[in-house]
Amino acid sequence: MEVCGTHTMAIARSGIRSLLPESLELISGPGCPVCVTEASYLDGALLLAGRADSPIIATYGDMVRVPGSSGSLAEARARGARVEVVYSSQKAVELAEANPDRQVVFLAVGFETTAPGTALALRRARDEKLANFSVLVAHKLIPPAMRALLEAGDDRIDGFLCPGHVSVIIGYEAYAELARNYRRPCVVAGFDPLQILSGVEAILEQLAEGKAEAASVYPSAGRRGNPEALKLLEEVFVPCESAWRGIGTIPGSGLALGELWREFDAEKRFGLPKIESHDPPLCRCGEVIRGRCQPWECGLFGKRCTPRDPVGPCMVSSEGACAAAYKYGPLRPGRG
Repeated sequence: MEVCGTHTMAIARSGIRSLLPESLELISGPGCPVCVTEASYLDGALLLAGRADSPIIATYGDMVRVPGSSGSLAEARARGARVEVVYSSQKAVELAEANPDRQVVFLAVGFETTAPGTALALRRARDEKLANFSVLVAHKLIPPAMRALLEAGDDRIDGFLCPGHVSVIIGYEAYAELARNYRRPCVVAGFDPLQILSGVEAILEQLAEGKAEAASVYPSAGRRGNPEALKLLEEVFVPCESAWRGIGTIPGSGLALGELWREFDAEKRFGLPKIESHDPPLCRCGEVIRGRCQPWECGLFGKRCTPRDPVGPCMVSSEGACAAAYKYGPLRPGRG
């Protein structure tokens, strides 16, 4: 299982599956941050966008077209809400600086890769005493999700191709407990085809030798990760349980604002109610995220659900398995 949406897209784009023997299958996992974000989070963002006091919603681009229970942020923008696409959390802070008379809410979505950026944005907002900046947090941690898949008894996963960007932050040693306790090789790889194939080769070598270790073929991902980034995460966030689309609530798999930072919590600042998640009818994104369903096995794929008119998030995101399969097509019948 590749646990990274960028790997999923690179594998599809480069045709790697067509090079593999029938006995070797690559399946996509919960590595697309937009895809694993539950519908209730987006519904909360839509509530904020529709408020009479009209806060500015700052978000990464992939979130804009993800359907919620009452439409998407793109549709909210068409109705008059101010939804701004930003390419970094720092740009969201700049929006707050440029609009002192408007509240700015940053949709803090992503894994360990983007969470340090959110932490830096919060530090800057605190230092500049920006009372009009807050974050709606949905940051998630990859290793607990991998553990949840294994504890659910998915015996089809013989090894994990671990995400490069996340592993630059947390280090490949973060997977050592998973490899040791669940007897699954965990190998970090980069994103070009040769790096991915090197990662697959390293997993197969471990399996052939009866080993299960954490390792890396990606030079940028060291054993212990980025100590400054990890220190920043510890300063701003505390681990919490988090709901994952298709998987459920996983203890310790999310990041919440620490006590000293809760004044920037948009959920509390605006008094957002608890919202129950409802996935679109017939959409199998949850199964795709768990590797239990190939995208084209969903009855909506390529029919009611396309990149132009998506039903589920896996068809929207640039890291989604459905978007990858739609764009590059199955490379082997029944395999993808």
